[in-house]
Amino acid sequence: MSLNEQLTADLKAAMKAKDKTKLSVVRMIKASLTNAKIKKAADLTDEEELQVVTTEMKQRKDSLAEFEKAGREDLSAEVKAEMAIVQNYLPAQLTDEELSAIIQETIDENGATSMKDMGNVMSKLMPKIKGRADGGQVNQLVKKLLS
Repeated sequence: MSLNEQLTADLKAAMKAKDKTKLSVVRMIKASLTNAKIKKAADLTDEEELQVVTTEMKQRKDSLAEFEKAGREDLSAEVKAEMAIVQNYLPAQLTDEELSAIIQETIDENGATSMKDMGNVMSKLMPKIKGRADGGQVNQLVKKLLS
């Protein structure tokens, strides 16, 4: 089942269940995908769809950080619920151990030995883990393993 078909099915289910939060999130994702499709003037590839959903998740993470910083627990709870729904449309996230193993393997493949090699390692690493790990977390682990 394609992402668009899954979103349509979930949209119908959310309408029937009168789940306003899920309905809102699914509509927002569908709108973002439609906007990206219009902007590209062609159908999106699976990778491009994943990028749109990843962007939706990142926006919610940024909002969550701002709401928590401002002490708005009511809005924080709402964003956390939205993030849980968006997570359903992303691939399973890598565990720290799996991520460390992939990073170490990439470092070994490139013969990286110092922080000077970080850009090269990151450029080779990100396509391998696209959508399955947070970029900030990856950056920290690469720094730790290279230092």
